[in-house]
Amino acid sequence: MPHRNTVFCDILKLVPWAAFDKLVKNHGSDELVRSFTTKRQLLALLFGQLSGACSLRDIEASMRSHRGRLYHTGSLAPARSTFADANRSRSPEVFSGLFMHMLGMMTRGFRRKMDDAVRLIDSTGLHLAGVGAHWARFSADVCGAKAHVVYDPDLGCPIYHMITEATVNDITAAKAMPIEAGATYVFDLGYYDYAWWAELDDADCRIVTRFKKNTPLHSATSMPVELAMGIVSDSIGFLPGRQAKNRKNPMSGAVREIVVTMETGGTLRILSNDLDAPAKEIADLYKRRWQIELFFRVMKQTLKINHFIGRSENAVRIQIAVALIAFLLLRMLTKMSQEKQTLLETTRLVRANLMHRKDFTRLRQLHRPPPLDPRQIMLNWGST
Repeated sequence: MPHRNTVFCDILKLVPWAAFDKLVKNHGSDELVRSFTTKRQLLALLFGQLSGACSLRDIEASMRSHRGRLYHTGSLAPARSTFADANRSRSPEVFSGLFMHMLGMMTRGFRRKMDDAVRLIDSTGLHLAGVGAHWARFSADVCGAKAHVVYDPDLGCPIYHMITEATVNDITAAKAMPIEAGATYVFDLGYYDYAWWAELDDADCRIVTRFKKNTPLHSATSMPVELAMGIVSDSIGFLPGRQAKNRKNPMSGAVREIVVTMETGGTLRILSNDLDAPAKEIADLYKRRWQIELFFRVMKQTLKINHFIGRSENAVRIQIAVALIAFLLLRMLTKMSQEKQTLLETTRLVRANLMHRKDFTRLRQLHRPPPLDPRQIMLNWGST
């Protein structure tokens, strides 16, 4: 019988190990390390993500039970203390650098004009508790962090992420993000800052967001609308010239207000600096913001980033970077699959077959029961 690799072993072949080794060398991550190298740390973390393990103890016990089949991957079951020390002390830049390299590999054949690039910006809270979480203390009794993400809905994956304490405002993190000239940025009220909007506008970026309820539109000129498309009104005007404390508003150019009806029956005021595009196009761009919420749901419910195996700042940053790497691997596997399936279906199949010796592109097909012989059906029916 010919040898067949485990599903885990085949998935690891998708990782660019030469680039990872270079990152390890550049950051000196393996200096004074005896046996539990950064590569073995990554293998253990990926095993935890793909198997659905929720703690160091889960990863250690599960890897130990599959010791024989893990031998060919170069990984080993880590001692919990050694694993915890590595997550607490090693540079997360190695893992985030690998994520960015793999993202570049995925987008290498993806060609489009920057005018067509859409960037969804949002953040999600991460609850932390226990020893080591003091770096992210939110109040006397609560610790938490935030993952700030720029998501590309056309690629279906994040292109930038940042981890901060929960007390850091969304707009503070957004101002540290790189701006891509000419791109479309879609975000919600957490990023309501006229100065930042002016920076995006100066870079020829299209802005799509919401008006606050108390923000008026001055000198408004109404535009014709098509009520059948759910557009209530379309107006061009100007934001207030002064901000709080009588500061001059740097966003002085004309903006657009599009009022649309929602499924709940209410209305939504959408703001944009694009004065020419059809109102329906602007409204549809804002609807795409829901895709980043779905991404956060996948990361929390499927890849379990709401359960942290370490609570130090380093451990949290490393685990989120590896979760993003696992997300890219699952996306690759979904595309390579010989049958159409969703990312969630791929994740479930990988989790159920991770250490089985099967073709990792045909997991769903292998789970289908063989067709029944019609004669057997008749015999079974006659015996009842």
